[in-house]
Amino acid sequence: MEYSFLSHGNYRYLWISVVLVVASIVAYAVHQPTVVPNGGTWLGYTLGTIGALLIYWLTCFGIRKRRYSSNVGTLRGWLSAHIYLGTALIIVALLHCAFQFGWNLHTLAFVLMCLVIFSGFFGVFTYIRYPSLMTRNRDSNTRDAMLEEITELDQQMLALADGIDPKIHAVILRSIENTRLGGGPWRLLTARDASDQALGQVRAALEARESGTLEKKPAEPQENRTMFAMVDFLAGTATDKQAEALRKLIDQLSRKKSLAIRVARDVQYQSLMEIWLYFHVPLTFALLAALTAHIISVFFYW
Repeated sequence: MEYSFLSHGNYRYLWISVVLVVASIVAYAVHQPTVVPNGGTWLGYTLGTIGALLIYWLTCFGIRKRRYSSNVGTLRGWLSAHIYLGTALIIVALLHCAFQFGWNLHTLAFVLMCLVIFSGFFGVFTYIRYPSLMTRNRDSNTRDAMLEEITELDQQMLALADGIDPKIHAVILRSIENTRLGGGPWRLLTARDASDQALGQVRAALEARESGTLEKKPAEPQENRTMFAMVDFLAGTATDKQAEALRKLIDQLSRKKSLAIRVARDVQYQSLMEIWLYFHVPLTFALLAALTAHIISVFFYW
């Protein structure tokens, strides 16, 4: 199977989780307490102990992940157990409290546990979906290689613009200086860019010039001004030789644009693979604190 952390050991931890869930459900079904079922019965204490030990053990995955020389199981096996046993915790915790909730510390611990688990579900989704998309997007290149090619294209475009016109050189230089690969969280996650349309319109302007129908265009948004400065130049004083050089320049701009989009997507995919941890890890620490307080309150103050 492609995603071997899910099928690790022939789904060993999936079957362990299924056995745990089924055994918990059967025990809950046959349990006949003398009071209303709750976390204070012998079954409630048993399931609560199992759930608490599982939570403390599963949080050790973060430690194991950073100990590269450890031989306490494989990292893939730890991840598989983390996913399946973490999912089983939902049923174990529900049966532990016998579906009784209130505005108290105990319910807070349960809610935090669910938030940790569901944020983990999103993490599983990202690790299944995005690595293959990153590989396909990179097309056998690395991000560093694409960035290096963009730098080379910038130098080639400046050299080509030198032979066209100082105005074109100025707008190409400004375009290079304003190139933004990355940025704020929203830009990283969406990889938005609005220059595709501008490239198409400049190509159309070259064809219109050849047919003698080119007209100047009105002012365009800030992100497109490099392209439309070229249109103005074509509609003004450009010679045939300059127009041909400009065509080559636009080809290079198109290549740079394609690379920039791939780099932006690469950063986007990596960001999506990491952003869930900014929720998962703090929620895990909050869960540990709430769980510890829950246990102390039950054994010492309940």
